[in-house]
Amino acid sequence: MASNLTTSRLQTFTISITPFTQDGALDEDAFTQHLTRLAQGGVGVYVGGGGSGEGYTLSFDETARLLELAAGTLKGKTPIRAMGTEPRTARQMIEFLNLAEDKGVDAAQVYSLDVGHGHVPTPNELANYFGEVFSNSSLPLVLSTHQSVGYVIPAPVIIELFEKHANLIGLNISHQDPNYLKTLVDALGERADICVGGPHQAPMVLALGGHGYLSSEGNLAPNLCRSVIEAAKVGDNTLFLDRWGKLLRLFMALYGNGGIRVTKAVLGEFGLPGGFPRLPRLPVERDALDRAMKVVKEIGLAEIEGW
Repeated sequence: MASNLTTSRLQTFTISITPFTQDGALDEDAFTQHLTRLAQGGVGVYVGGGGSGEGYTLSFDETARLLELAAGTLKGKTPIRAMGTEPRTARQMIEFLNLAEDKGVDAAQVYSLDVGHGHVPTPNELANYFGEVFSNSSLPLVLSTHQSVGYVIPAPVIIELFEKHANLIGLNISHQDPNYLKTLVDALGERADICVGGPHQAPMVLALGGHGYLSSEGNLAPNLCRSVIEAAKVGDNTLFLDRWGKLLRLFMALYGNGGIRVTKAVLGEFGLPGGFPRLPRLPVERDALDRAMKVVKEIGLAEIEGW
C-alpha cells in the first residue's frame, strides 16, 4: 500500500437493497432485518440508491419511509447515508436532501445531473448545479461522479467545488480511468474521503491513497467486504489478496447473472431477508441463480459470513 495511506480512514459502504414483497409492496420488516445484518457485518450503508436500492421505483412517501427506517435502525451503530437517484434539476436534488436531513441520516450523496435525452451538461452548468445544491443543504454531503449518466465531471470542477463548500466530506468515483482517480486523490485525499464504485477497483484506490470502496456485494457478504478493508488496515497483503480475490469472484458472479435480482435470490436461498425485485425488474432465472450459487459455495461464503 502507498506510504501516504491513512489507515484509520479506510472504509467500505454497501448500497443497500430495498426488499419488496412478491406483490411489489415495500417489505419494512425485511428491510430493517437486512439493515441490522449489515450493521453487524461492520459496513457503512447507503439507502434508496437508484441501482441496488431500486430507487427509481420508489414514490416520495416510500423514500421517506425508507430513510426513516434506516435512520431508526442504524443511527449510532454504523454510518447511515441517503443515496437517491440522478436528478433532472437542482430543485429535485435539494428536495431529496431536505428529506434526508429531516429523517436523521448522517450524510447524503449528491448525484451527477441527468438532464435527459442523452444530453451532457457543460462544465459551467455542472458547477452551477452542484453549487446551488451544496449551498442549500446543511447535511454533510458526498459528491458522486458516476459513469451511469454517460459523462465524466471534469476534475477541475470537482476540485473547485471542494474548495468552496465546507459541507463536502467525501467523493465517490465510479469511473474506470486510473489517471482521473489519481488526479482527484492527489488533490483532495487530505481534505475528503474518496471511495470508488465497485470492489474491482479497491486495490487501485488504496494504492493511490484513497480510502475505500462502495459495493452491492455487501448486501450478501458484509463480513467479506469488511475483511478486505481490515486486511489493508493491518498491512496483511496475503489476507488482503485472498479476501479481495473471493470478493472479486462474487462481484463477477452477481453482476454476470442478474445483478440485484440474483443477489436477492441468493439471500432467499440462505433464508435471509432480501425480498423480491419490483417491476419492471423480474425475478432471476433459475439457471442464473444456480451459476451464482456455485460461486458462492466455491469461495466458502457461508463460512466467512457465519451462516
